[in-house]
Amino acid sequence: MRSRQGITELFATFLQFDADRVIGWATDARLRRNISNRQQKLSKPENSEDFWVSYWYKEWQSQQQNLASGHLSAYLQEVCYWAANKTATNFSSGQYTLSDCFQAIVTKTDKVLQGFKPDMGFNIKNYASAIFSSELKELLRQQKEVDISTDWRLLRKVTQKRLVESLENAGLNSRNVESYVLAWKSYQALYAPRKEKGTRKLSRPDDAVWESIANLYNQERQTQLSQPGPESNAQTIEKCLVASAKAIRAYLYPNMTSLNARTGDNSGEFQDILPQLRQDSLLSEIVVQEEIEERKSQQSQIGDVLIAAINELDEEAQNILKYYYQGNKKQSQIAKELGVKQYTISRRLTKCKDTLLIKLATWTKESMHISLDSSVLDYMSTVLEEWLQNYYKPEDVN
Repeated sequence: MRSRQGITELFATFLQFDADRVIGWATDARLRRNISNRQQKLSKPENSEDFWVSYWYKEWQSQQQNLASGHLSAYLQEVCYWAANKTATNFSSGQYTLSDCFQAIVTKTDKVLQGFKPDMGFNIKNYASAIFSSELKELLRQQKEVDISTDWRLLRKVTQKRLVESLENAGLNSRNVESYVLAWKSYQALYAPRKEKGTRKLSRPDDAVWESIANLYNQERQTQLSQPGPESNAQTIEKCLVASAKAIRAYLYPNMTSLNARTGDNSGEFQDILPQLRQDSLLSEIVVQEEIEERKSQQSQIGDVLIAAINELDEEAQNILKYYYQGNKKQSQIAKELGVKQYTISRRLTKCKDTLLIKLATWTKESMHISLDSSVLDYMSTVLEEWLQNYYKPEDVN
């Protein structure tokens, strides 16, 4: 993958895939024009990545429905690619290609922007990498769970809220959604509770059970449905539930489609669905530059705090961190090398990270005067994880 050069490329181009191979960068003409217009309005040329990250992030905060999110999405393309590359290699069973994984998480840029806290001095690339990796791991884990579940097991474990969302996403009107949900409740009441919990290979109910489910549905429809409608037979109820399972799968895990598809015109522009810029609003260049310098200083201090905290750990704890992050070893492998139980490694690793998080939180509260709450600590924990991965990364790994 060719590295991008210059501000225009960094903030206006998107990765193109051919099957599972990156073939280049596609320029979004609207983003390119927007950058050109903004650069012309600056008092002097500005080629700093940090400047433009702060610039677009402030604009995204001021009015989210503009091109700022598009620029930041473009900027984070490499971060998303490497997160997908690493996670797909380590966690995917081969069912999903690198392109699939990339496209599944590139849409999470808004989550990155919503959670990012620049006033805490952290780097947006580090934070985005942690979020992208976490989202993809969870997606692959849940997808594996759904893939190995039969329709009947899937219908058993889905919540009513998720079922309703899936049916609405499939285009059903409110009356049909009501009927499908009642059929699902009847199924839950008469079939699922009879089967042993935990099995993913739950088989289809037999004909007698389907008759019972249909009878319960017909009884309940008089009081549970706003428009009861005619009675349904067992075959109709089964078709409703099969359709519901299909809707759930489609809603939770839609098919991966190419992001490089054109929008239907002949302009050759990519991602033209990005919202139009409502109104230009120049930010103060001096304020942006001051914030950049302050953030760099904070990042350096954070690194110093964490390195000092690591050095205060005992030798075994430091070795566990090195094995886990630098050696990229599983807890079971570390336990074998150190001659201890896996749960011991798990506890020690958790304790090490908790110790580092406490040190970081204390410094943040005292030095940056930031109030600590659960959301702030969750954010710091995410950033700490990415910092540890970067700190222990072997020097010859790009």
